[in-house]
Amino acid sequence: MKIFETERLIIKTLESKDQSHFTELLSDPKIIAPIPQPKFTEVQLLQKFQENLNLTVSDLQKERSICGIFEKGNPEMIGLCLFLTNDEKDKELGYRFRVPYWGKGYGTETTKGIIDYYFNTLQVAKVTADVNIENLGSVNILKKFMKPVKEFFNERDNCTDRRYEIEKENWLY
Repeated sequence: MKIFETERLIIKTLESKDQSHFTELLSDPKIIAPIPQPKFTEVQLLQKFQENLNLTVSDLQKERSICGIFEKGNPEMIGLCLFLTNDEKDKELGYRFRVPYWGKGYGTETTKGIIDYYFNTLQVAKVTADVNIENLGSVNILKKFMKPVKEFFNERDNCTDRRYEIEKENWLY
C-alpha cells in the first residue's frame, strides 16, 4: 500500500519480497555505523520485518512503524522510512538508505515528504528527529527543515544525539 510519494520516490508498506534489502538496511555496518545502532540478531531482524509487513495507515500512529522507500520505476527497495515516537511522546521521523543511493538527495526528499505527511495526513502538531551529531549527512538534512532543541547522551547507542523539531504552524511547504 502506498503511503505517500515525492517527485522521485514512493513510500509504501513492506512486502515479503523486500526482506533481503530490509535486512541489509538494518545490518550493513556502513549503514548502521553513522546512526549508530546495536547489531540485531537474525531472529530480531526477521521479527522486525514481520512486525512491519502490510501495515495500514492506522499502524503509522503506533510507537514504531517501518515502510519501504522505492524509486519510481524501480521495484527494489532503496531505503526505509520510519514513523517513530520519541521519549517525550512526540512523533519522530527516521530514514536510511542502501549505500548505492547515498548522495542523491533522497534523504532530503524523504524528510520533506515525511514531515508533510505527518502534518497534512496524520494531523500531528509537531515532528521531531534525533540524530547522532557525528552523522553529518543527516544533520545537514535535518537543519534544512527543523531547528535543534537539545543535545543529550544516548546511552543505548553510546553517542551524543541532537533533537530537531518543527511545529505545524512553521511548516512552509
